[in-house]
Amino acid sequence: MGKLAASILAADFANLGAQVALVEPHVDVFHIDVMDGHFVPPITLGGVVVKSIRPHTTRTFHGHLMIENPEAQFDDLAEAGLDVVSFHLEAVTDAGPLIRKARGGGMGVGLTINMETPVEDLFPYLDEIDDVMLMSIRPGWSGQELNPAVFDRVEAVRAELDRRGLEADVEVDGGITLENARRAMDAGASVLVAASAIFWASDPAGAARELAEIAGEGGP
Repeated sequence: MGKLAASILAADFANLGAQVALVEPHVDVFHIDVMDGHFVPPITLGGVVVKSIRPHTTRTFHGHLMIENPEAQFDDLAEAGLDVVSFHLEAVTDAGPLIRKARGGGMGVGLTINMETPVEDLFPYLDEIDDVMLMSIRPGWSGQELNPAVFDRVEAVRAELDRRGLEADVEVDGGITLENARRAMDAGASVLVAASAIFWASDPAGAARELAEIAGEGGP
């Protein structure tokens, strides 16, 4: 069965704890975007925010690091309560040492790639990671439309994982809606990351519930 990850990037930060509690019954993961203003233009979140919302939920916290020096944040984020950390393959020259450092700090670890990066660039690391996150938008902003070219990329990654007997999650991050969520699951995704589709909805809990139902019906 697939999982739903609620991205707090689109949440109301004046009521963040309440927003987390509101959708918690319907989500498996809280997706936390960390941005440095360099790898992507916005600056967001970090260990202080992770620590502030950790008491509000027992759900998995998955950090998506959109930063130029991801390993510099590993210790702080792990101490704050992050469970899984993903960083961009485009931000590093060799992901191997960073994967091992993150895992040594007690976190699960994943790799993320942008739309312009060939999925084959991930393949040398697939047996070392727990998660593949495929961007389906330009990273950094909520509310963008999903690029449907991501579905072929999901299929390619899922086929390679299956060929090698690996069980890493495959996430689609960006532009997930009720209209395209099922297509992402059918392509082979196991995790749907949703931000504005949940927190900008008139009924965030209801939107999360509907997306969770789609996610739960799919998966590898």
